[in-house]
Amino acid sequence: MSAILLDGKACAQVVRAELKEGIQTLAGKGVQPGLAVILVGDNPASASYVASKTKACTELGMLGETLSFPEGVSQDSLLCLVAKLNADARYHGILIQLPLPSHLDSPALLEAIAPEKDVDCLHPHNVGRLLLGRPVFAPCTPAGIIELLVRNGIEVSGKHVVIVGRSNIVGKPLAVMLIQKARGGNSTVTLCHTGSGDLSRYTRMADILVAAMGKAEFIRGEMIKPGAVVVDVGMNRIPDSAKRSGYRLVGDVHFDSAKEVASAITPVPGGVGPMTVTMLVANTVKAATLFAEGQRTHL
Repeated sequence: MSAILLDGKACAQVVRAELKEGIQTLAGKGVQPGLAVILVGDNPASASYVASKTKACTELGMLGETLSFPEGVSQDSLLCLVAKLNADARYHGILIQLPLPSHLDSPALLEAIAPEKDVDCLHPHNVGRLLLGRPVFAPCTPAGIIELLVRNGIEVSGKHVVIVGRSNIVGKPLAVMLIQKARGGNSTVTLCHTGSGDLSRYTRMADILVAAMGKAEFIRGEMIKPGAVVVDVGMNRIPDSAKRSGYRLVGDVHFDSAKEVASAITPVPGGVGPMTVTMLVANTVKAATLFAEGQRTHL
């Protein structure tokens, strides 16, 4: 058996085409959706992620701007910037690219973003709404995963989903979304982490296995139940002298062994990544729509 590929690039293009209608509607009202991304330092991976986000915005006729700062920028400087962006009507979404340098207080900066502009869904207000099943914005990577599954006809309701990794960006919010009685949800979720003990015991029970622990090629074929759907969130660089760059990108799943066991699997790159960027665009369009309608998420 060889798994079918869940093509995130193709799915993202379909979703972006659908978003164009909403963007055109907003243009008729004199509103151009705008996203401001704050980038600190010169981490190549972060710079690449940010570039893909602003590029997606501009390709759809939106305003996408990157505000770059040296690694030594102060907390106060960034807090002042966030306050200015909160008050700037050109920007409907604000995103701080993580991780930040250790001298910066990431939670304080994220909480400084106005909830109605928190398109990454990391503000406690929006996280709380998500938990209650009343989200305004859905976290981008979890939303992208669910969208990819649904649009590929993979049933989630009633299935056992095992998530490996409990980060605030992927694992925790994805678990919350999957248990909701909603589109792409209504599943039974097991959330694994470093304290889970025999990890294979859990991964082999999964109908849908989501790998999001940040360890290159950790999940191998023998850890997967035959016929399971595998979603690989990982993006890791490993040395490869055959590549011009000197490295290649791999996920948290050992693709070659996993594809012989799974029924469907996401590639790396080209799987979850494009969907994450697309859901960020979707959240920004939604924020602009709420702005045009005079709504605020905290009311």
